[in-house]
Amino acid sequence: MEKLRVGIIMGGMSSENEVSLNSGRNIYDNLDRERYEPVAVFMDSDGKLWIIPWQIVSQNTTVDISEHLEAEAKKISYEQLRNEIDFAFISLHGKYGDDGCIQGLLEILRIPYTGSGVLASAIGMDKNMQQKILRAAGIGVPESFVIPEDEWKSKKKEVEQKLIEGLGIPLVTKPTREGSSMGVTIVKDADTLEKGINDALKWDNAVLVEEYLDGIEFSCIVLEENDEPRPLALTEIYPQSEFFTYDDKYMPGRCRKFTPPRNIPPDIVENIKEEVIKAYRALGFRSYGRIDGFFLKDGRVLITDPNSSSGMAPSSFFFEQAAETGMLPSMIISELIEISRKIHEEKRGPL
Repeated sequence: MEKLRVGIIMGGMSSENEVSLNSGRNIYDNLDRERYEPVAVFMDSDGKLWIIPWQIVSQNTTVDISEHLEAEAKKISYEQLRNEIDFAFISLHGKYGDDGCIQGLLEILRIPYTGSGVLASAIGMDKNMQQKILRAAGIGVPESFVIPEDEWKSKKKEVEQKLIEGLGIPLVTKPTREGSSMGVTIVKDADTLEKGINDALKWDNAVLVEEYLDGIEFSCIVLEENDEPRPLALTEIYPQSEFFTYDDKYMPGRCRKFTPPRNIPPDIVENIKEEVIKAYRALGFRSYGRIDGFFLKDGRVLITDPNSSSGMAPSSFFFEQAAETGMLPSMIISELIEISRKIHEEKRGPL
């Protein structure tokens, strides 16, 4: 039987391109060769696509890979992608990757892919829109304000006063559209509020300012089976830093994770899973997703960061929670591919 050519798209144009490379490399290594033929597709920093051999995939960084492209890789146009692959495993992260952009391209090319469709992926990147939808659905989210760049520049003192009176100190500033905790600051006093907002504005033209949450952070992978979202095991997170930073997420030894949780009571775990499924459905996610949040000291459960995709590095929540259910990496990857293929076979129009 002819194998399905699975294009593993990695790299990209976002701040998370190194994370994407680690995800893509791991998917490539663990793809079931009995069922699928892996095709490594590298997106460079300009958005160009290249078919790359394993000896280039194994390079350490996206910069290392880029240095080999002209001599050792095959450059293709977007239109040529459907001649190279039958299915796309999206390992891109961040802007232009899991925000609806690559999904829209794949829809036009009629190539089925992992993860959510265009709209849900775009919402999955926009923290402000997420909160509006979740709040309207009766799901707990942090109190927050959105500060556009022009408002900040023209009414700085008024904005500072509104934030401090409305949220208190400490509070959290973050870009409205960015992943991997890029541009996030915990503002501990009024004097550092300006810096926190300015740091967030380096990544986007609006800032989401949230209440500070005191509690246990959690993450839950959701896998869709027969149109029904199923939560995998919950993970309890204890970062080394004061919040779950980029280094805590991706550097070995920077974070302690417990799957299943050690300090969240079993009844609360079940409550969290119910809220996770509500959030998954409210945001229109498909195939799979990762829903993050907090169990607060006052007993509240808040959803803080719903993601329409997930990192796929060996130590990621995706594989850790799959292992808790008895699934090896190759098994969960195959299941995700088949779930996604079924969803695309049954869709009418774009996903």
